[in-house]
Amino acid sequence: MLTFIIVCPLVFLAGFVDAIAGGGGLISLPAYLMTGMPVHFAIGTNKLSSAMGTVVATLKFARSGYLRLGLSIFTVIAAILGSLTGSQLALHVSDFYFRIILAIVLPVTAIYLLTNKKALGAAGFVQTGISNRQMVIATAISFMIGGYDGFYGPGTGTFLILLLTGLDHLPINVAAGTTKVINLTTNITALIVFLFNAKVLLPLGLTAGLFSIVGNYLGASWFKKGGRKVAKPIIIVVLVIFFCKLIVDFFK
Repeated sequence: MLTFIIVCPLVFLAGFVDAIAGGGGLISLPAYLMTGMPVHFAIGTNKLSSAMGTVVATLKFARSGYLRLGLSIFTVIAAILGSLTGSQLALHVSDFYFRIILAIVLPVTAIYLLTNKKALGAAGFVQTGISNRQMVIATAISFMIGGYDGFYGPGTGTFLILLLTGLDHLPINVAAGTTKVINLTTNITALIVFLFNAKVLLPLGLTAGLFSIVGNYLGASWFKKGGRKVAKPIIIVVLVIFFCKLIVDFFK
């Protein structure tokens, strides 16, 4: 019962944050780890609850017109391949090397956001076509971050939004919709791998998933109202929290 009391409220908060700016795993995965469960069970169970919530956010973003079918198809295929690779590695390899890279990337990203007024794309919701170049870049990003999500996970949504707006120059609404599609794909793909290896606590994951659904629904609604003004400060806060967590883990 104590495990449910610890995990479920934090998973709700994670879903809310994830729908707005990504990075919900920065809250939900530590919540599972705080209960003392083995790390592979924590990652696998987190994939279940996260996938349930992300389904709701993805559907809500799709109804708002933020998805592009052609772009989504290519990124989903790349995300599946990346997530399969990453989740298989996660079962056998330490995540120590990923943490070292992130300890460098996170503060650089935060500084970029603070100093670049055009970060996260144009203000407001802009409807534009997607060029072939943007399609290729988005597919490569999907594979790369899909591998990271299958391997470790926290911060996936944040990295996707930043790369899709900053590197691929997608408008914030299209980037957010594409992020949800990619994130849902990688969550489900990694979840299948962890289920196959019996690393998911189903009663806890399903219960927490209900809290994740509510959090994602409310967060997606807030994103639609606030857009870019809401996303940028939340992403910065998420990056700072993630960086602090990495430093604490290094000392441990």
